[in-house]
Amino acid sequence: MLTGEYRAALDEKGRILIPTKLRTEIQGETMVLTKGPDRCLWLFSSPRWEVFSRTVQESVGMFSPRDLMIQRRIIGSALEVEIDKAGRIGVSALLREHAGLLKDCIVVGIRNFLELWDEQTYTAYQKLADEQMPDLVQNLTIPWPKE
Repeated sequence: MLTGEYRAALDEKGRILIPTKLRTEIQGETMVLTKGPDRCLWLFSSPRWEVFSRTVQESVGMFSPRDLMIQRRIIGSALEVEIDKAGRIGVSALLREHAGLLKDCIVVGIRNFLELWDEQTYTAYQKLADEQMPDLVQNLTIPWPKE
């Protein structure tokens, strides 16, 4: 399972190191990198991307402006990337620009995929989440296992 928050740095060639713990959980060397709904990037293994992108297309229609916007944003911006021998992936200039990735980054495991954030953007997002968390979890129902 892909979980945890890790610091990583974008190098001068636009590559980012995927933390070793996360790399061991990823299936294969080919990944798919795309724009997330926030100012971050989503990184999927190829098998998980196939399931996710099909689910996106099946859950939205085809021709309304909303449907096209979602598909263009998430599916249209997706690029296949290879993990090199050093454990890095290359991030295209357009995707780096979308997420504001310059140097210091955070890699976040979200169970089935990873998020890549600019560190300052992620810190600001976490501050907002901390402020809103009591309201967000108030109506959350989790069936806790019985001991």
